[in-house]
Amino acid sequence: MFQNISQSKILIVDDEEAIATLLETVLKKEGFENIKLAYTAKKGLETFKTFMPDLVLLDIMLPDGDGYELFKAFQNIKSVPILFVSAKDEEVDRLLGFAMGAEDYITKPFSPKEVAYRVKARLKYFLHSSILPDNNEQNQKKDKIIFGDISIDPESGEVLKNNIVIDFTAKEYKLLLYLSENPNRILSKEKICEAVWGEDFIGFDNTISVHIRKIRIKIEEDPSNPKWIQTVIGLGYKFVLNRREYEA
Repeated sequence: MFQNISQSKILIVDDEEAIATLLETVLKKEGFENIKLAYTAKKGLETFKTFMPDLVLLDIMLPDGDGYELFKAFQNIKSVPILFVSAKDEEVDRLLGFAMGAEDYITKPFSPKEVAYRVKARLKYFLHSSILPDNNEQNQKKDKIIFGDISIDPESGEVLKNNIVIDFTAKEYKLLLYLSENPNRILSKEKICEAVWGEDFIGFDNTISVHIRKIRIKIEEDPSNPKWIQTVIGLGYKFVLNRREYEA
């Protein structure tokens, strides 16, 4: 992605020009220079395609479209951390944003310095995240993880079911990969939150549950009676593989 967070490309999509400009000014004071602004969904999508940013600050209520739909369009082009910035402060809005795979949900009015801090924190996390290529390990390939009719390829980031690619959001994929790389272990929600979201667990209970439910729908024959991702009541989740399946 980039070698230094100050070199990262940031796209701000907000119909309030004053807010977008304020965010740009604060981020530039923090050392970011490669910033683009867009005030409509159409311009945001056009800019994303040509600019290919490393992080997006995205308003939900845009004059010509919905930020949630724009989020999906962005992720279909390139998986990058996206932080929602919105005046919609209801819990259901925040949960929807996180359920879609957003890295953060910031409500207006906000402290510009706090937003800059969150941007830096997200970029630092993704710079060192295990899902990014490691320049010191380019020649080390990870084996595919195969269970039942599911195949996970950590190199390509693809999940196949009966040799057909399944669509996953970045967070869904990272969560499934984390679970499958730690088979037959009870993983607490705290550990899952730290490994996948890079955050403290507080407030992420519903977010994790929503992501687990979506993954089960995609990989389980009977999502209501899961074979692979099992809930351990009061403790967390366990990705269950018997020895024969694990060594297959």
